[in-house]
Amino acid sequence: MKDIERFTKQRRVAAALLVAAAVSSGCASRVTAPVHDSVPPPSAAPQAPAAGVHVVRPGDTLLAIARQYGQTVASLAAWNGLTDPNQIHVGQSLRVAPPGQDAGGEVATAIPVAPGGVAVAPVPATPGDAAAVVPIKQTPIGGRQPYSDEAWAKLSPNGAAVQPATPAPAVVPPAQGNGDWLWPAKGKPIAGFNETTNKGVDIAGSLGDPVYASAAGKVVYAGSGLRGYGKLVVIKHNQEYNSVYAHNQKLLVKEDDVVAKGQQIAELGNTEADRPKLHFEIRKQGKAVDPMKYLPAR
Repeated sequence: MKDIERFTKQRRVAAALLVAAAVSSGCASRVTAPVHDSVPPPSAAPQAPAAGVHVVRPGDTLLAIARQYGQTVASLAAWNGLTDPNQIHVGQSLRVAPPGQDAGGEVATAIPVAPGGVAVAPVPATPGDAAAVVPIKQTPIGGRQPYSDEAWAKLSPNGAAVQPATPAPAVVPPAQGNGDWLWPAKGKPIAGFNETTNKGVDIAGSLGDPVYASAAGKVVYAGSGLRGYGKLVVIKHNQEYNSVYAHNQKLLVKEDDVVAKGQQIAELGNTEADRPKLHFEIRKQGKAVDPMKYLPAR
């Protein structure tokens, strides 16, 4: 009996020793992971968008952005190469000012927008807008032209005889006057026709006296583009004849007007003249002829 108890005790001791050895072996092979107290570097702070650029935020639409900056959807689409206004996405940078005008910051100043997308403040004026205004030209392109046959021909749109778009009242003047032509002013002639020095006849008068169409026709020129003629009216009567009225102080007709014989077309003046007078010419196929051969006798 004692032998059995001794054997059981020995087995228990052996089992305990085996367990202790196993635990000791496991502890010896265990590796402890190092502990790091370092903190990950903070992400770079977001940079403010450049002037003239808008970064799309959640809920933004191209229409809302356009209203915010006082632009149009079409302009934003063109500046950013967008073919579909709905293709923008959060975080996308959009140009909200014309290319080349985003430096300086005031071109794309945002407008306060009330709920519902309605702008509540006017768009600030763009610097330099006043300088960009195109001045109104007060003189013909190239300035006033000195008299020449070439300059006279250029009074017509294509430098040649004007063909009226609609037929003007036809006048067929004879070689000698018989009433088909009317004196264009009531004054007396003070200078006659001379092919070298005077292409027509000068008629005296007072400022504001009426100037009449000598025959029916269509106004093909009304302006002051021919040097030496002042405010000038040219009437085309048919394929051969034009009449000319110069030095007026006020023109009462404009180009393409159809006028009747005896209709007032201007007020007598002294523009580019030494005194109030009407300079009157009749031109046959573009060449000046003596008006006294066409006007009725007085």
